[in-house]
Amino acid sequence: MEDDPELEMLRQKRMAEMQQAQQRQAQQQEQAKQAEAQKQSILRQIMVPEARDRLANVKLANPQLAANVENQVIRLYQSGRLNGPITDPMLREILQSMVPQQREIHIERR
Repeated sequence: MEDDPELEMLRQKRMAEMQQAQQRQAQQQEQAKQAEAQKQSILRQIMVPEARDRLANVKLANPQLAANVENQVIRLYQSGRLNGPITDPMLREILQSMVPQQREIHIERR
């Protein structure tokens, strides 16, 4: 049974589209990997090892918070508002300022 030329053309077109999509995805992954490597390089330059360790622990427990802190620290660095490397106490202050304060709720019995 002969294949329909139109059907074969559609198959080839679909295959080409899938290959292009794969190439775009691979390119996006490579760009994301490069951006992450650049971000980690900057963090190594501006943070002392203890602060980086603390941030790694935060990343395990709360990845979104860690990403926000990383972005905030990099913005501070790029704007020139950092006076020296970020120490562990400085990082704790940044973390405390970014974590919403929880109110204590007291329930009294009557």
